Amino acid sequence: MHTTSGRWVHGLLLALLTALLWGILPIKLKQVLQVMDPLTVTWYRLLVSGGLLCAWLTANRRLPSFGRLTPKGRGLVGVAVLGLMGNYVLYLIGLKLLSPGTAQLVVQLGPVLLLVASVFVFRERFSVGQGVGLLILLAGFGLFFNQRLEELLTSLGAYTTGVLTIVLATSIWVFYALSQKQLLTMWNSQQVMMVIYLCCAALLTPWVQPLEVLQLSPVQGWLLLACCLNTLVAYGAFAEALAHWEASRVSATLALTPLVTFVAVALAALAWPDYVQAEQINLLGYVGAVVVVAGSALVALGPSLVAGWRARRARLAQVS
Repeated sequence: MHTTSGRWVHGLLLALLTALLWGILPIKLKQVLQVMDPLTVTWYRLLVSGGLLCAWLTANRRLPSFGRLTPKGRGLVGVAVLGLMGNYVLYLIGLKLLSPGTAQLVVQLGPVLLLVASVFVFRERFSVGQGVGLLILLAGFGLFFNQRLEELLTSLGAYTTGVLTIVLATSIWVFYALSQKQLLTMWNSQQVMMVIYLCCAALLTPWVQPLEVLQLSPVQGWLLLACCLNTLVAYGAFAEALAHWEASRVSATLALTPLVTFVAVALAALAWPDYVQAEQINLLGYVGAVVVVAGSALVALGPSLVAGWRARRARLAQVS
């Protein structure tokens, strides 16, 4: 199993950078998706990111050695490739039907699903604190969707379809995250991401329309390039964060991503009202978003909080 380096400050800063980049990403993608289809946008993001990583690793003579891969390692690569590709495509399909903030908030189911998977894969315990966090998270979703709860539960319109698509995308992402973490025992994070990006791009090639990029306006073209670079930096930071810090703490930090998105959308709507629409959410919905983030963070940090509480009780018992 992969073990962290223990450099938690590096892990924290990298996780915060990932949260920032993921938070602003859907705003840019929403503009590009007005012209290009999700498969083609994903293909460009992965091809550019993988190509840049390949050039960097080639120049530094650090290309990954496939001879080190065991049959299990090849299986992990396959799962990671399918997981990331499915997550990217399904997320964009869902994003076309939802606002950026709603899409990012639904993604907060990821830490919960990752936790459930870790219980089986890494034999982690499900603590009382995590159970409380899960209840808080579910209550937060109820508050957030207060205006459209009936629609979500009784119909399969565009809004409900978008939410369900993002849920599926998040579920698939868990398989990528688990596989990618184990691949860090064989390659470094840059090598892992290069292989995954280029393999994903190769698999998508038969179904993409590369010439759609010519239909983009200059602003949309720059936004597509920014999305490609965002992919490279954000997932690279995420991979490095996992190398230095526990997955639970990285997940807790990434819970801030929806709040970054809501703030970014509000600022962008003020600065560029012709391009970005403000979130159509009432005050109770915003309270729900904060509650979801708190619940997601508690789910991720539950074991650490319980362990710290027990350690303090043990020290107090020794003193008395």
